[in-house]
Amino acid sequence: MFAALPLLLLPVLVYNLIVLTLSGGFTAVDADVRMDQRLFSVHMTSHIDWNVTLGDLLLAAALVVLFVELLKSTTSRRIAIVNHSLSLVLFIVCLVEFLLAPACATSTFFLLGLMVLLDVLAGFIVTIVSARRDMEFTNER
Repeated sequence: MFAALPLLLLPVLVYNLIVLTLSGGFTAVDADVRMDQRLFSVHMTSHIDWNVTLGDLLLAAALVVLFVELLKSTTSRRIAIVNHSLSLVLFIVCLVEFLLAPACATSTFFLLGLMVLLDVLAGFIVTIVSARRDMEFTNER
């Protein structure tokens, strides 16, 4: 049953947990400040420091999860249809959060929602294309 759950639920949950633990409140400004916190910096060969923020790390992890989700969508098992449906529900939840929750009105959450939308679209498109390939049409006269 857990195989049907969309993996992009994890980064969305992590984002929500991060912004729910804000001490200043559930506002977009506080969420932006939290997402823009520098976690560490890497000294580059160009003699510039690359500052990695919490939002950057969350988006990078979500991209890896999106890749795994796209690989999962290529299976033609029945559980894939349930996964696509749950991904659609997750996208609707992300859209409602983005529009109504002040702390979710950030670029980081927008990009997470966009990844969920891409997962939904890719899942349905891959399923339709693979179903067409599996179906044979004969010309009977």
